[in-house]
Amino acid sequence: MDVEKESEKDLIIDAEESEVHIALLENHRLVELNKETSAGREFTIGDVYLGKVKKVMPALNAAFVDIGDEKEAFIHYLDLGLYFNAFDEFVRKINPNTDFAQLYASIKLGPALEKEGRIEKVLKVGQMIPVQIVKEPISTKGSRLTAEISLAGRNIVLLPFAEKVSISQKISSKEEKRRLEALVRSILPANYGAIIRTAAEGKNAAVLVAELRSLIEKWEGSWKKLAQSKNVQLLFTEYSKTTTILRDLLNDSFAHIIVNSESAYDEVKRYVSIISPELSNIVELYKGKDPIFDHFEITRQIKSSFGKVVPMKQGSYLVIETTEALNVVDVNSGTRSKTNDQEENTFEVNKYAAEEIARQLRLRDMGGIVIVDFIDMESADHRSALFKYMTDLMAGDRAKHNVLPLTKFGLMQITRQRIRPVTQIDTTEVCPVCHGTGRITSSLVIDEQIERRLSYYAADKNIKNLELKVSPILGAYLTRKKGFMGSSFITKWMKKYSCKIKLTEVSSFSVLQNEFYDSAGNKLD
Repeated sequence: MDVEKESEKDLIIDAEESEVHIALLENHRLVELNKETSAGREFTIGDVYLGKVKKVMPALNAAFVDIGDEKEAFIHYLDLGLYFNAFDEFVRKINPNTDFAQLYASIKLGPALEKEGRIEKVLKVGQMIPVQIVKEPISTKGSRLTAEISLAGRNIVLLPFAEKVSISQKISSKEEKRRLEALVRSILPANYGAIIRTAAEGKNAAVLVAELRSLIEKWEGSWKKLAQSKNVQLLFTEYSKTTTILRDLLNDSFAHIIVNSESAYDEVKRYVSIISPELSNIVELYKGKDPIFDHFEITRQIKSSFGKVVPMKQGSYLVIETTEALNVVDVNSGTRSKTNDQEENTFEVNKYAAEEIARQLRLRDMGGIVIVDFIDMESADHRSALFKYMTDLMAGDRAKHNVLPLTKFGLMQITRQRIRPVTQIDTTEVCPVCHGTGRITSSLVIDEQIERRLSYYAADKNIKNLELKVSPILGAYLTRKKGFMGSSFITKWMKKYSCKIKLTEVSSFSVLQNEFYDSAGNKLD
């Protein structure tokens, strides 16, 4: 079992009116699930606010800042950045009557803040400061902030009020490094710095210039809002989660980007054509009749992946518990027995578990401390091999992490950067038949129950075009013919009540769940 270096990736986007669900698949397996909502206010990584200092805490060398959330956000002195005074001067001096560009260019960057400085000498209660979210609110804690604003693009990270131009260490060619640095320095306006990302390697000047201009426009586009009001406010959001995922992950390993909304399709197509024009042809508009997540079996994977018990191959399974302090994963072999060699069996189960755990950490975005209780192995070589295997599996995780070797008790400790709450999806549901009581009418008479309601709609209400949504199991029962020349329930009912019944199977329905709809799609129950 070797770790695949490059998996084939698909991005499936379910864009609804108030929510966008984004699923990243690797070799058709769900590895990341993101949700973006337009309803209500969210505090998301990368968002830039004008905040108000509420408390200065000298003992912590930090301050609490109001950014409009119920929980006050937190900023440490070391997160103010080298040139905080330049940002502060700009906020104080900007007003509707100033020339924004001239003011920005005229501000001197130095001197830099002292590394060992004190926050009470820099911030005062009531002071308005520009801040960016680096960690979302988790549990009782508010957002974590930085005052060193950055705007990340596909190839370049723009740094307002900075002077450095840094280059990714992953670009090995010295000649390419010199080319990129000279190019970026030549097009950067005054008081801007940049970080050149790995993706910029080999890109021509036109691509880099276009991206840099769009980032500068985004930053400068907030100046008017800042000048008009010095109240707590959102200055700009970084990007939508869809474009953020594409910005960070898009490469030749992507096979499809499939969207079920024309407006979202246009947005994604436009963004991909800017950052990677050669991949714009992989963006597709989904036109199928089934819900997009059902069509690509994502709904089924969500249901099987987010429970407390996660099944694996041949009867083995994980038990996952999440607490405030840490996450605990217990590996169980179940009934699996491939060979008579118990040690070899245990090693194989532990490797399968390592694959699923690496996937689960990304899928649930589990952060902080993760303790994995693998099945005990006698062989030191197996313990060492499992540690290396887990390290290789985690290499593709974008979050900062650290994997420690197994202890003699078979425990492995993994630390993973926690920048947002763990994604938790309740995979249980209240039974629509028993309504949580645990008792239902016998399944033998379910056809009679459905027929009584059909009689009411078709005969009493004279609704002759009906859609009956059922679970796949109930659908198979209702369409099964009785005997060699017999008819199914659906055929018999259509003839008896002189109506048309369209049977639709819904994979997310429980066994006996069923609902009637009229021809306009209105639910009748």
